[in-house]
Amino acid sequence: MTLSILSFLFLFQRDEEISGGAAAAVGIIMFLIYFAIIIVMIASMWKIFTKAGKPGWAAIIPIYNIIVLLEIVGRPMWWILIYLVCAPIAAIIISLDLAKSFGKEIGFGIGLIILPIVFMPMLGFGSATYVGPSAAQNKPQA
Repeated sequence: MTLSILSFLFLFQRDEEISGGAAAAVGIIMFLIYFAIIIVMIASMWKIFTKAGKPGWAAIIPIYNIIVLLEIVGRPMWWILIYLVCAPIAAIIISLDLAKSFGKEIGFGIGLIILPIVFMPMLGFGSATYVGPSAAQNKPQA
C-alpha cells in the first residue's frame, strides 16, 4: 500500500514538471509572437513615415512618433495633449486622417482602427502614396 502511494506521488510530481515545462513553452511562444507583432508595427510605421517624407527612425521614439504622425495627417501640435489625455478617441481620428492622407477611403481608416496589424503593413509596404495632410485639407477657407 505504501509503495503505491509513493508511486502515485511520484507520478503526480512528474505531471507538475511536465505542465510547468509546457507553460514555459507557451510563455516563450507568446513572447515571440508579441515580439514579432512589435517588429512588424515598427517597420510599418517606419515605412509610412518614409513615404510621407519624414525620418523613419522617428517611428521608434516615444511621443516624438506621435508628433510626426500629427504632422503627416495635418493636425496641430496641441493635439499631442488630446492624444495623451484621451488616446483612444485621438487614435481613431488620427487613423482616419492617416488613411485619407494616403488617398484611402474611410473603410481603410476603419481597418486601421480595428486591425492595425493588417492595415499598417498594407499602408506602409503597399502601393499607397502620400497625397498630403488630410486634416489640413478639411479646414474651411476663410
